[in-house]
Amino acid sequence: MEPTPKRVLFMFPFPSLGGGGGAQRVLSTLLRHLDRERFELHLVLLQAMRGEGDDIPAGVIVHSLDYSRVRYAMLALVRLIHKVRPDSVLSNIGHMNVALLLCRPFLPRATRVFIGESTTLSVYLKQATRYPQIWAAMYRWLYKHADKVVCLSDAMKKELAEDFAVPPEKLVRIYNPLDVEMVRRFAQLDGNPYAGTGPHLVAAGRFVREKGNDLILDAMPGVLAAFPQARLTLLGEGPLEDALKQQAKKLGIHGAVSFPGLQQNPWRYFWHADLVIVPSRFDGLPYVSVEALAVGTPVVATDCPGAIREVRDCDERISLVAPEDPRALAEGIVSALAKPKSQSAIPAQLGKFSLQNAVEGYSKLLGG
Repeated sequence: MEPTPKRVLFMFPFPSLGGGGGAQRVLSTLLRHLDRERFELHLVLLQAMRGEGDDIPAGVIVHSLDYSRVRYAMLALVRLIHKVRPDSVLSNIGHMNVALLLCRPFLPRATRVFIGESTTLSVYLKQATRYPQIWAAMYRWLYKHADKVVCLSDAMKKELAEDFAVPPEKLVRIYNPLDVEMVRRFAQLDGNPYAGTGPHLVAAGRFVREKGNDLILDAMPGVLAAFPQARLTLLGEGPLEDALKQQAKKLGIHGAVSFPGLQQNPWRYFWHADLVIVPSRFDGLPYVSVEALAVGTPVVATDCPGAIREVRDCDERISLVAPEDPRALAEGIVSALAKPKSQSAIPAQLGKFSLQNAVEGYSKLLGG
């Protein structure tokens, strides 16, 4: 008799997996590649909006809590978990993690609860929340009650053990999956998105403070002084979009900056760019840098709290500059642009971010 597949419920606090965001791409990739003979896959969305581009793989059973905010959906979440009776529940977004762990006393005892942390938590709480000490105390209290905490990097694993008192045996590091073949295939579709001679710079990420898009705008006058034809493309969307556009106008560089929005295929922008910029103030694992290196484009990134050094150690085509320093960022960009772009073979060390390693890590976690 064949073993019954493990029933796994993935939690995601957005309407769909479409739109091209990093968290959506990661979860969609994982759902596509987990073994369907071993796992029965369920996905719970906060408020499902199924439609074109939702990127949910066929065969995944989708549930909707039908609420606009996680805080209002906790009772519905408990009811759903009792109805589905999953062997495991996995959340990988901070506020969803908190909701799930607060619900844990009311869940079936046999259900294992896994959470994933996607950012450098201590820095995030200090820079992006009110009352960071209260939030830090809550995380210290809650996270130790998870069966396992998935960390995107060794740096994050160390931080959660030292700063948030999560028992080391509960911490497991699994890098996000990088489907190199898919990324390189899509990167070469649809042609060159850029016009003009360039050089062309691109950054991708949600328009929020932690991603540092304002820092690259402040750096652009220095870049343009050395390369007057340089052009910057900022991919994404978010609450700071209007402020960033106003900043570009105030700096007098709006003619050299474009905002094409969130892209389903950001990889063609990486492929055709001369340089990918990762200007984050903090980032658990800046996956744009890994994707850029996978298509052979060099990267300039800020040496911010998180796992950027774990990426740099894999590939010499990434240059690190001081964080929160537009002048240093401009100098790093100018220095990198002075070197010829070389789309050389992918270094073997980058294989630690491979799709196979990630799928094996999650399969071991969920199948245990």
